[in-house]
Amino acid sequence: MSTSSSSSFPRTIVSYTLLTSLFIVFFLCSVFLFTRRALEPSLTPYHADIPLPDPRPPIEPLSSKDLNGKPHDADADLTLDTNPKEEEADSRGDGDVAVNTKLKAVDDSRSVDLTEKTELEDEGGSRKEESVEDNNAESAEEKAVVEKLRGCDLYKGSWVKDGDEYPLYQPGSCPYVDDAFDCQRNGRRDSDYLNWRWKPDGCDLPRFNATDFLEKLRGKSLMLVGDSMNRNQFESMLCVLREGLSDKSRMYEVHGHNITKGRGYFVFKFEDYNCTVEFVRSHFLVREGVRANAQGNTNPTLSIDRIDKSNARWKRANILVFNTGHWWVHGKTARGKNYYKEGDFIYPKFDATEAYRRALKTWAKWIDQNVNTQKQLVFYRGYSSAHFRGGEWDSGGSCNGEKEPVKKGSILDSYPLKMKIVEEAIKEMQVPVILLNVTKLTNFRKDGHPSIYGKINLDGKKVSSRKQDCSHWCLPGVPDVWNHLIYVSLLLQAHS
Repeated sequence: MSTSSSSSFPRTIVSYTLLTSLFIVFFLCSVFLFTRRALEPSLTPYHADIPLPDPRPPIEPLSSKDLNGKPHDADADLTLDTNPKEEEADSRGDGDVAVNTKLKAVDDSRSVDLTEKTELEDEGGSRKEESVEDNNAESAEEKAVVEKLRGCDLYKGSWVKDGDEYPLYQPGSCPYVDDAFDCQRNGRRDSDYLNWRWKPDGCDLPRFNATDFLEKLRGKSLMLVGDSMNRNQFESMLCVLREGLSDKSRMYEVHGHNITKGRGYFVFKFEDYNCTVEFVRSHFLVREGVRANAQGNTNPTLSIDRIDKSNARWKRANILVFNTGHWWVHGKTARGKNYYKEGDFIYPKFDATEAYRRALKTWAKWIDQNVNTQKQLVFYRGYSSAHFRGGEWDSGGSCNGEKEPVKKGSILDSYPLKMKIVEEAIKEMQVPVILLNVTKLTNFRKDGHPSIYGKINLDGKKVSSRKQDCSHWCLPGVPDVWNHLIYVSLLLQAHS
């Protein structure tokens, strides 16, 4: 019994070993078959009567036209992608090749879209090139205009009738015209005075372009400093520039103020150009003050050696337009008694012309010491002629009924001593100043003043002719030409 039991033990071990070996062989064969099936689907022991769906999105069949819209040749071979890795991955029979072909066609369509995009970009690029060419053409045209102006005296010429170019804006269209300058609204019936254009001898001023003017002001501030004549010009400037705006609501006074005679400081913002046009009232450019007399009353004084107290504002502007003149012939200024002051000393009697000369030197000194020529440009607008007949503004002088410019006479050659003083002061300055010498061109325009139309004629009442304004100008009118000349001066500066 013991012998038989010991002999069966080895056979049992052999049986277990054989079974284990067979199991291992079967397992290895199964792994091999599953691996090969994954690599070669044709080895699967199953057959699908219904083909399995392709996991990729369905591709629409191509039309008989290619993607450029041209007729497609049905016999022409589609160019397949020849990437070897894609060929190996997609070598799954004829059906897969067909799918590959369609995918390639879509890829081709994408390349066509990119081509079309490139064509659009090229078109955009060509537009940019055309824009650059247009700008170059405009620049060349502008240079040609500037060259013609260089040898021309802009202030020697005559007025010509031109209803096409002038007025630069229609009467009543600009909300920034002071009542005292709105002659048509105040009842003036004749309108020929609106249609005169200034023409220098030997050249023509380039046509006024409000949009280009605004471009030249982009990011800058233009400030007019002076008396009511400069306010007259300031209102004109607002009106001519307003014509260059497509959206006129984008222009406004930053403090919300309406233009009135009583206010001496305005700032108008042009939002689309990030620029401002400002007015600072300064009758004399030097400092006005008061003194107390023995009776405790106060009297005005004028310190001709001290700059006007508004000068801190002047420093902020990029383009400055100064003037002073008409207030020097009024009352105490003209008489010069206990009025003019230097230091703490008040002159009992002082000549108004000499006071004007010293005041201009004070202004010139301030300009030389405070203006940065790299960032600022300075204009001085010359004396604007008045046209009183039979007296002055406060003694019955009149200009009513004038409907045309002066054609001849001594007034056309009139050039006040004040203008010679201005020229002398500018000549001695270190900072270059552009003189808008408008005196002689305004000599002609006796027809351009408000006259009796400086007030609104209400209820058809007869307008009083006792006091007439023959100093200021109707708007639209003569100051528009002054601003036209500033525009031309900026053109010349840009090409200097």
